[in-house]
Amino acid sequence: MDVYYYFNYLSAGWMIFEAIPLIASPTVISSILSLEVRETTPLEEYLARSLGLTLIAFSILNLLLTGSVPLVSTFSTTATAKPASTDPKDPTAPYAVPSLCVTLTYHTAVGFYCYTQWAAGYSTAYALAMTVNSTLATVGGWVLLFGSVNGGIARKTGADEGLSGFPLKNFEAEKRKGKKA
Repeated sequence: MDVYYYFNYLSAGWMIFEAIPLIASPTVISSILSLEVRETTPLEEYLARSLGLTLIAFSILNLLLTGSVPLVSTFSTTATAKPASTDPKDPTAPYAVPSLCVTLTYHTAVGFYCYTQWAAGYSTAYALAMTVNSTLATVGGWVLLFGSVNGGIARKTGADEGLSGFPLKNFEAEKRKGKKA
């Protein structure tokens, strides 16, 4: 479960890291990412700042909906609040898995877009963004497959609980059945 929280915090941190220059100086971002250096139009500045504010809002919503920041109704219950889990029946974070899916889709799409821009010969800043977003998408996919309650990894032993071998071969199930692994 720790990887789940690390993914949420790293994802929110990366989105805020991307948002700060968009809000502070859209002209610098435009000159870094475009082939020719020119002044930005008021529309480009507006859209860049709006994207920055949207990224900040998305990262805060991600942290709140996944239960990474426990929401309580009073300050006295803050000290006793338990961390949220990815169990759909957990009332503290019912949107943990859907929010994980949305964030995973976001990082995958942005990573692919940055790859297409970098491959087309644009700035190497796209290569950096592609690397970070692809890494976050990979970690998010791992959390979705193995880190959630339905991921099939036993909490005590760390072994695969399911009888299926998807997506990896299940050696523990074969040992229990008496087959040769």
